[in-house]
Amino acid sequence: MDASTFLLYVIAASAVMITPGPAMLLALNNGASHGMRVAGFGMAGAMVSDLILIAAVGCGLGALLQASEQLFSLVKWVGAAYLLYLAWVLWRAPTQALATTHSSAAVTGRSSFLRALLVGLSNPKGLLFLSAFLPQFIRPDQPVAQQYVILAVTTAVLDCVMMMIYALGGRHAMRSFSARVMQWVNRSCAGMLAVLALGLSLYRRNDLS
Repeated sequence: MDASTFLLYVIAASAVMITPGPAMLLALNNGASHGMRVAGFGMAGAMVSDLILIAAVGCGLGALLQASEQLFSLVKWVGAAYLLYLAWVLWRAPTQALATTHSSAAVTGRSSFLRALLVGLSNPKGLLFLSAFLPQFIRPDQPVAQQYVILAVTTAVLDCVMMMIYALGGRHAMRSFSARVMQWVNRSCAGMLAVLALGLSLYRRNDLS
């Protein structure tokens, strides 16, 4: 992969990732409510999901999802249901002033990792998008597997940087806010996740065509 193609991918991928999605909302909420340690677990989960999805694209699973109506519908509804579940959890989450929050990184961090991982893997839009997006930057005259590895690692790093921005923004913005405001933050994120779940349920395989 030549430098110009790589730079173009970095710019294009960054423009896509900066848009608030489920992973970014989770990073924002984790940073605001639990701190950067717990948010870091979520970032790790999202990065692992990036690597798995791009490996799946390289193996042709994206094309399989595009071809199979039943498989697409299954993954779509599972993903939408999981986003609704996360929205419900955030809506009902107990809150307190950030200055007095003492969460257990060993427990909450593990939960944060699994949430981010499952959000990434249960969203067929991500796999279909990557299936249409990544091949545009692959040079068939060069080792394909090596190029997919480069793009996978680059995507994970970029995703981590964007989530770090959201998490730090949430952490600093909410540092001195009251429990009432923290509840508003949780419920706002819950509402946006519910909207994303609705959008996912209406998503069709040919929307990227």
